[in-house]
Amino acid sequence: MGPMAININYYPPCPNPSITIGAHRHCDVSCITLLFQDDIGGLYVRGTKSNNWIHVNPIKGALAVNIGDSLQIMSNDRYKSIEHCVAVDSSRARISILLFVNPKFDSVIGPFS
Repeated sequence: MGPMAININYYPPCPNPSITIGAHRHCDVSCITLLFQDDIGGLYVRGTKSNNWIHVNPIKGALAVNIGDSLQIMSNDRYKSIEHCVAVDSSRARISILLFVNPKFDSVIGPFS
């Protein structure tokens, strides 16, 4: 494993959340992302069976774990990188803390088997 990075995101309230987004849809390039979100919520993941978005309800004291692109490659697609996005709240600020676990910068990655 390589470096880990911590990211703290602050999403201020937006009176009209339909005109903005906290973070556009994307997949993480890390192996694993650990997410601690506050009680506001706002994380959405793309469903696996259809094109719908599923809200990840925050659970007090729990971490959300996202599989990233690197682990998908290393697992030969056994574990799938999850596409996700973040919506802002109309009246309350949102804070999330993320820990990205990455391969070494000079690693050449490929399937384990």
